[in-house]
Amino acid sequence: MKTILAPIDFSPASDAVVAQATALAHAVQGRLVLLSVVQPPLITSDYGPLIDNIAEIISAAERSATERLEKVRQQALSAVAVVETEMAGGPPVQAITDAAARFSADFIVMGSHGHTALYDLVIGSTTHGVLKRAKCPVVIIPAA
Repeated sequence: MKTILAPIDFSPASDAVVAQATALAHAVQGRLVLLSVVQPPLITSDYGPLIDNIAEIISAAERSATERLEKVRQQALSAVAVVETEMAGGPPVQAITDAAARFSADFIVMGSHGHTALYDLVIGSTTHGVLKRAKCPVVIIPAA
């Protein structure tokens, strides 16, 4: 059975990613794995008092992502027989490529988000990082 991994961040692009990943999983009669990566918040010295609340912040983000993943999973079940969800933490590129290896993904379907070249240069592109490190084909869904 083919496995389609769809990392989603619940941005507006996620709807298109899920639609295309669902269509691909349906076409190959495979399973769909929906992945959400929760990143720890970036803390600077200006926000030192928030350090005590990091565990609460991460926990709240994980609960929210779990609920949202379940809603997306239920919708995808109308077209695909096997839909799983996965939560990961840490740097997105590493989390996505690790999940692809763990699930033996045949394809990764993800959004491009359409950032500018300057943004990608300064901040970095998750999509670009996954393209460089993935061991399977990566299907990029362009930003609307």
